Amino acid sequence: MKDLLRTNTSLHEGVEKLLNLQSKIESDASAKYLAMAAWLDRNGYECTAEYMYKQSEEEREHFLKVFKYITEMGGIAITPSVSEVQQEFASFREVFEIALQNEITVTHAVNKVIAKCRLENDYATEEFMMWYVKEQREEERNARRALELFELIDEDSATGKFQLDKEIAKIGATE
Repeated sequence: MKDLLRTNTSLHEGVEKLLNLQSKIESDASAKYLAMAAWLDRNGYECTAEYMYKQSEEEREHFLKVFKYITEMGGIAITPSVSEVQQEFASFREVFEIALQNEITVTHAVNKVIAKCRLENDYATEEFMMWYVKEQREEERNARRALELFELIDEDSATGKFQLDKEIAKIGATE
C-alpha cells in the first residue's frame, strides 16, 4: 500500500519526512510563543505579551502552510503532538534570548529542507520553502532587535521595564 501511495505524490519520501518535521517545529514554536506570552502577561508586560500572542498565531499559520502543502502535493501530513514547553522564565530578557535561539533552530530546519530538495531535484518544494527563508530572516532580525533594546534601555528600573514593554511591542509593526 505504501508504494501505491508514493506513486500519487511528487514528493520524495525524504522531503516529505523533513516537511513533516518542519510542520512539527513550527507547531512547537507556536506553543513556545504562547507560553512566553502567558508569562509576560502574568508579569505585567501587557504590550509585549500581545506581541508574543501575535507571534504564536503567526507560527501556527506557518505550521498550517507546511501541513497543507504536504497534502496538496499528495503526501501524508502528520498531525504533530503538542510538546511540553517552558512555562517560567528567569527574566524579561531571557524570553527574547530563548526566542532568538528558537528562531535560529527554525532557520536551520528550513535550510535542511531546502538542501534535501536540491538533492532530490524537488524544485516545487524548494520554491515553496523560499518564502520561509525570507520569513526567517525577518524573525531573527526582530528577535535580535528586541535583545538590542535590552542593551539600550535599563531593564533594572521600573521606567526601563515599562519602556522596554512598549518598544518591543513595536518591533516589526512598520513592515
